[in-house]
Amino acid sequence: MATTRRCLSKIIFVVIFSISAVGAAAELPLIGITSVFQESENDTVGRAATTMSYVNAVLESGGLPVVLPPVRSKAAVADYLAALDGLVLVGGMDVPPHSYGEKADATVDSLSAKRFWFESRLIKSWIEQSNKPLLGICLGCQFTNVMSGGTLIQDIPSKVGAKVVHRQKGGAHHSVTLEKSTRLHSILGVDTLTVNSYHHQAVDKVGANLVVAAHAPDGVVEALEWPGERFGIFVQWHPERMPLEHRRKIFSAFLHACNEKAGKAHGTDRLETK
Repeated sequence: MATTRRCLSKIIFVVIFSISAVGAAAELPLIGITSVFQESENDTVGRAATTMSYVNAVLESGGLPVVLPPVRSKAAVADYLAALDGLVLVGGMDVPPHSYGEKADATVDSLSAKRFWFESRLIKSWIEQSNKPLLGICLGCQFTNVMSGGTLIQDIPSKVGAKVVHRQKGGAHHSVTLEKSTRLHSILGVDTLTVNSYHHQAVDKVGANLVVAAHAPDGVVEALEWPGERFGIFVQWHPERMPLEHRRKIFSAFLHACNEKAGKAHGTDRLETK
């Protein structure tokens, strides 16, 4: 088993650095995208995948997407940190409440242990050891807050109420108000907008070095960001599923920051629709 894991680890590293070499040759920013992991009774089997809307949003904004499997390897985390120019944290199940000092209530459906192990270390390392751009979406917003020392509302309906329904299906559902002094407000160029909403948890105590960038009519935090020069935007909604103009504003700003930090030329839309 140990030999198998070492071999798998070597394969992963080869893939990372092979793609990194291609990205460097093409002068494209290499963008990591986290993945959803489906557990299996056999530890050597299981599926790591991500929704193509994340991949397409990176492609159409000029980046080279790389889906990151949740490997249990500190060396892999360090190599991702070195190889990637930017990181997108995608949605998923709930952050385990023990990670922010609370007991889980009956509404919590926690991430797999493997995904939690990997992403908690990846996010923590990215925050503390890197100055590269970070974009967090839904769970990615909550996870970044927890890894920054913040806490979460475990269930909005039971803790906040049903004034705003945050867990819905389909397109845009409720409004959010942007804080005018924030990077997010500058990127989107509006004071309010209507967003999709698929979450039942939200930021409670805001973590260190984060500021609130948007909130819903019921006061629920809808976006965080890092103040200052370093790019870090974390939203509760899913911009990759929003209309093209909104999606491109956020992802293009993220890719622009990745290019600037990596010293690469600004890429063009690489998504072929025909």
